[in-house]
Amino acid sequence: MKKFLLITAAVILAIIALSSVGHMIGMAISLFIVYFSYKQFMATNSTVGKIIWALIGLIGFSGLLGSLPALAGVAAIYILYTGYKNWDRTKETPVVKSEDPFTGFDREWAKLKNQK
Repeated sequence: MKKFLLITAAVILAIIALSSVGHMIGMAISLFIVYFSYKQFMATNSTVGKIIWALIGLIGFSGLLGSLPALAGVAAIYILYTGYKNWDRTKETPVVKSEDPFTGFDREWAKLKNQK
């Protein structure tokens, strides 16, 4: 039953991720425009150039705000990725051998007898 629910959740997340592909592409383009306009804004010395690059940056930023649903797609892809990485992991508790001399009294007694 647990595997069925995980597979159902994976299908739903895949649908969310696929429906957000267009928004993710728009977000990537808007991020590129904002980054490029910021770099050009910092490199330009003229006031008119700075105003033009600031306007281009604001246009890119408004496009970035318009593609906020892409964050749902990115989150869905991340959850799918972590689920895929942890699919076959089992919770194994490491067995720690106890070195307490009182837990194996017979063994310790035999060691003491053999040392003499």
